[in-house]
Amino acid sequence: MDRQIILVTGAGSGIGNAIVVVLARAGHCVYASLRLARPEGEQRAATIRELAKRDGLDLHVVDLDVLSEASCRAAVDLVLVEQGRIDVVVNNAGMLMTGITEAFDPDQLQRIFDTCATSWLRMNRAALPVMRRQGYGTLAYTGSTTAHLAEPFLGPYAAAKAAGEAIAEVMGMEARPFGIDTIILVPGAFTTGTEHFAHANQPAYPSIQAQYGDLPARATALGAKLEAIDAKHGGSLDVSAVGEALRDALAMPRNERPYRVYVDGQHKGVEQVLAGQERRQADLLDQFGLSDLMPKILTAG
Repeated sequence: MDRQIILVTGAGSGIGNAIVVVLARAGHCVYASLRLARPEGEQRAATIRELAKRDGLDLHVVDLDVLSEASCRAAVDLVLVEQGRIDVVVNNAGMLMTGITEAFDPDQLQRIFDTCATSWLRMNRAALPVMRRQGYGTLAYTGSTTAHLAEPFLGPYAAAKAAGEAIAEVMGMEARPFGIDTIILVPGAFTTGTEHFAHANQPAYPSIQAQYGDLPARATALGAKLEAIDAKHGGSLDVSAVGEALRDALAMPRNERPYRVYVDGQHKGVEQVLAGQERRQADLLDQFGLSDLMPKILTAG
């Protein structure tokens, strides 16, 4: 596999951390970005650096706040100074909110959109001018099955992920003529290996949530339900499966990489849901005379 220069956002824990470890072990030069100013930032950075030193990995830590456009640009500039190019940007940073949707403050909704969708625009704005000059590059994203099959108690998260994937799709069309690939990872739920559920934000108005009777309490049983579904399919996936899926996609030739890669231990069937949409999308672009903006390979996994 050709060595690629890769920047991954939200790499301090969970899926993002799994991605950087898998890609670095595959021989790539990987920049794991996280917010060093956060209380846990330095410890997470130290863990990544220790792993890189112990295993001889080309794995680096870069301070990056995806909520700041200046920080996004600075991180890309650092990669360019040190490596001279940037081949792949993985938009992975995200946050989770769980609870009755009505009970969330609108400001909370704006915050999760800012993290899970607007941040993708910020990172792309930093990377795309470089990739266009290079004449190649790959924009990758960590999406979610919930962006396509809505689930109760995940309203803000599902909405933000759906918005993020829409941005990824449209920017992918617009970047494609410049040799820039798009890969959207579509993971299912992971009950272990991430801090998503442990650190999930709760609604700002519990007094509204209380008006829903015993419905909020039913959300607490979903973890066990997910584990039971995983068991029916041979057991739960490790978060490293997401990194492995991206590793395999990046090993394919440019312009032949899959547009979406599904890593769904619950087998929710989102690929079947999207199959018809992708056909209609291709037909629409063909009628517009823009069929060259549609990727050749739509799905994998």
